[in-house]
Amino acid sequence: MTAHPTSPTTTLTARTPEDILAVVPVVLGFEPTESLVMLTFGSDPPFHARVDLPDELDQVAEMAGLLVDPACRQRVPRVFLVAYSDRDRFAEKALRMTARAFERSGVAVIDGLLTDGRRWSPVPGRAGVPADGVPYDLSAHPFAAQAVYDGRVVHASRERLAATLTADRDLVARVVPALAALTGDPAPALEEGAWARDLVLRHVRDRTAPADAEVARLLRGMLDLRVRDAAWSPLCRERAREHVTFWTDVVRRAPDPMVAAPAALLAFAAWQAGQGALAWCAVDRCVEADPGYSLAGLVAEVLTRAVPPDTWEGGFDWTAGMAV
Repeated sequence: MTAHPTSPTTTLTARTPEDILAVVPVVLGFEPTESLVMLTFGSDPPFHARVDLPDELDQVAEMAGLLVDPACRQRVPRVFLVAYSDRDRFAEKALRMTARAFERSGVAVIDGLLTDGRRWSPVPGRAGVPADGVPYDLSAHPFAAQAVYDGRVVHASRERLAATLTADRDLVARVVPALAALTGDPAPALEEGAWARDLVLRHVRDRTAPADAEVARLLRGMLDLRVRDAAWSPLCRERAREHVTFWTDVVRRAPDPMVAAPAALLAFAAWQAGQGALAWCAVDRCVEADPGYSLAGLVAEVLTRAVPPDTWEGGFDWTAGMAV
């Protein structure tokens, strides 16, 4: 499941099916396919989620639970369901089964839509709507324009979003010799951690990218979890987007054996920024490099449980327990 806490930048008010369909890619960050999307209404804070549609109907109950459980945990009173699929009959059945699971759990389902990306149909069907659905085009929808104005990037698919975190070979090739130039042992953790913290603070404040030598030293330093925590410590919700930009850059410049730490910090920053899909992609990038990386597991847990970003206060003391 991909959970998406709502960013407070702009309020989008949906009044028509086309509005709902325009909202979904904006809050997810990508155009979904073969997915069931849940939009929540009445919760504080609101959040939205997406799950992959399964291959068989006997897998739908498990899929529905991935949506119903966090909705109940966050005391969501109402949801809107949208199924994205070319498998019309299967997707409609899956949506109906999921709606019944919500209703059994005391969560009202406002309505449901089925779309193949070109035409939408209501679920359940209603009089006055053509049996083959209603054609639509969102290319000029005002929500899309508002997303551009807010600086939100909507990718063509989740795969395209994940691709923004793949290593850039040219950038990695510049960092590798800088890593080789780091001779001798790293400085003590307190000294190296203070340097890493100040580096992150400076570049986040100035919205600049670190030099290759800085990335190399940061990556080597963060192999020590104490230094990683020092680099993590400046993160605050108010500047989470800037931290996302910083760590995305580092992830794309990191050799695979050293990408776990920056990818995990990117996942955490993306959660704090309300960018759930990006957070999941960063978790995946971390786990590919180090399947047992505990911070990635922590972020995956809060995303699965739809834990609101404001439950984390930040500002922790990374030097706690270290000798001064």
